Amino acid sequence: MNEVMHTRPTSSLTVDRTLWLTDDDANALIQGTHRDPFSLLGLHSDAKGPFLRVFMPGAVGVDVLDREDDTLRSCLTSMQIPGLFAARLSHSAPYRLRIRWPQGEQITEDPYSFGLLLGEMDLYLLGEGNHRNLGHCLGAQPMTVEGVQGVRFAVWAPNARRVSVVGNFNSWDGRRHVMRLRHPAGVWELFVPRLGPGESYKYEILEPQGTLGLRADPIALATEAPPSTASVVADTTPFVWHDDEWIASRGKAHAVSRPISIYEVHAASWRKHGGDNGELYSWRDMATHLIPYVLDMGFTHVELLPIMEHPFGGSWGYQPLSQFAPSARFGTPADFAYFVDECHRAGLGVILDWVPAHFPTDPHGLARFDGTALYEYEHPFEGFHQDWNTYIYNLGRREVHGFMLASALHWLKHFHIDALRVDAVASMLYRNYSRNEGEWIPNRHGGQENLETIDFLRHLNEVIAEESTAWPGVTQPTEKGGLGFAYKWNMGWMHDTLEYISKDPVYRAYSHHEMTFPMVYAFSEHYVLPISHDEVVHGKGSLIGKMPGDEWQQFANLRAYLSIMWSQPGKKLLFMGCEFGQWREWNHDRELDWSLLAEPRHAGIQRLLGDLNRCYKELPALHECDSEPQGFTWVVGNDETNSVFAWLRWSTTGEPLLVVANMTPIPREGYRLGVPMAGSWEECLNSDAECYGGSNMGNLGRITAKDAPLHGQSASLELTLPPLAVLLLRPAGAL
Repeated sequence: MNEVMHTRPTSSLTVDRTLWLTDDDANALIQGTHRDPFSLLGLHSDAKGPFLRVFMPGAVGVDVLDREDDTLRSCLTSMQIPGLFAARLSHSAPYRLRIRWPQGEQITEDPYSFGLLLGEMDLYLLGEGNHRNLGHCLGAQPMTVEGVQGVRFAVWAPNARRVSVVGNFNSWDGRRHVMRLRHPAGVWELFVPRLGPGESYKYEILEPQGTLGLRADPIALATEAPPSTASVVADTTPFVWHDDEWIASRGKAHAVSRPISIYEVHAASWRKHGGDNGELYSWRDMATHLIPYVLDMGFTHVELLPIMEHPFGGSWGYQPLSQFAPSARFGTPADFAYFVDECHRAGLGVILDWVPAHFPTDPHGLARFDGTALYEYEHPFEGFHQDWNTYIYNLGRREVHGFMLASALHWLKHFHIDALRVDAVASMLYRNYSRNEGEWIPNRHGGQENLETIDFLRHLNEVIAEESTAWPGVTQPTEKGGLGFAYKWNMGWMHDTLEYISKDPVYRAYSHHEMTFPMVYAFSEHYVLPISHDEVVHGKGSLIGKMPGDEWQQFANLRAYLSIMWSQPGKKLLFMGCEFGQWREWNHDRELDWSLLAEPRHAGIQRLLGDLNRCYKELPALHECDSEPQGFTWVVGNDETNSVFAWLRWSTTGEPLLVVANMTPIPREGYRLGVPMAGSWEECLNSDAECYGGSNMGNLGRITAKDAPLHGQSASLELTLPPLAVLLLRPAGAL
């Protein structure tokens, strides 16, 4: 508050009753129920000339100053209700108000002196659900209006009887800054002078039933850190990016013929200052520590669990309420932009988990935002998610469709995010998802598909999606009837291979098909092979904890499993901690168990993973034909007795790579396999190598294939297969 002392001249006590309000208007103002304060307050004219009314509950007095030189133009007179002041003015020039509060004086412009704010095209696009830049249209936008600096607030609440913006700047009094309703878009707007970035605020909404709700801004660009729930006026100064080179080349980096290896990270628990009970890393801390680690491990991308602001940390971000604001837990929006910029400068892509399927019921959020089911479906059979106790977005409503699409575009445009992984797509596609008969409402054709969601998802091509059902065409172009996603998580591969690897090797012969069946459909979509956070929580244990046998066998099984994952068709995704064999199930409240890297076997897993990433990137056969059937050939897929698998991967130029897996703890000497050419073959990788914690059994790095056809190939070789291990071999001298 600007405290300025002035000498106040004596004013007349005569009250001009022509400036009085009707009883209804006066009562509505003092009760905070008036829908159109602009019709009463600010500068107006009648037959007698210009006059000014202001409503400042709690003020002692109000003077009118000339905006050019702050000279006194008039002392407003107190009217029929406390806080209402008015006077006739000699002329209609721009003015300021000097408000005397019990605690001091404030000089500011009158919010009700400004005209319409949002343009007609903005309102039209909002109503059509086609506004692509909502984050810089609605919400709190610092700007200069008529030469005055302040913040323009705008919020969609079409069924509200009144909306006010409240904060410390008006003592959270909803009568002070009542907003203007713009018909028919249902948007309320107000310019509040002399506010700026860093100011906390909410919207006070008078609902149709007459109850008051206090809501955070759905399009806030920044928020208070939880457990506080207010929105914050963000600094919208454009971030200065340094990633032009990355942006220019990332289209090629994301092609299906390129290696994509993703490190999935929960930002709040990767590392903390001082251990489990320490402070969270900020985005700048993550830039300093996470980026070099991911680069050293050979990953191509970082995928972040949702970092949009969410009230409950235990949801890991999957119940967000601020779809346009990075969580204040880790710093400012500019800090997040800095992290992304540093990733790109280092050659790392950034993927965000993004949640358009549902939102939490917290009273300060989107639930019945204006007193009605605005963002969600009205009927609980459509609008309430029983699994998560959350509300479901009504994507069939144009404005909600546009809101979510604008959110996706916001992260891509304003934060240079490379891809969005869309969470819980299966729950969105089907109206009867996780519902019993009689608990769901069919679509207009009587079917189970959610047609509104399908229409919505078809707008979201070139992003990475999770889809755990058999829905066809997730990664097919929209013009071919697909959903238009770039990649699909291969949940079938994950389920089958984990089922297999968790079995004692004695019984693996009976489940051989669990390792071979995923290849039947491996090329039906563009797939990501995921070992995500979902596999190491909720009592599922850690990845290494799923492995059978004694400790030596557990480590060997894990090395073999990761080697199979990295040598089969599909892009790769691995959740943090799995890369060094963390024993403990992931806990979002604790950092990873980094101390384990002091133990050789854990360090060996980490070293293997780094080498797998390097092989994946350097050997064309492991990535160039990831989505092409001609890139994969079974050599041995039916040796159930020995639990041995062998396959060839091929580059686009026909360069072969042989992968052999022995999934028992029994070494196999003289195991003959067909290969496409005779001559010398060299080991690119042996998961049983001593440097990885293995027994160091193998083929001394090189073996000669003879001109003896086998397994449909023109030559063959004899290998020593280490126990619970995977070998990668290629013709000697191959690039």
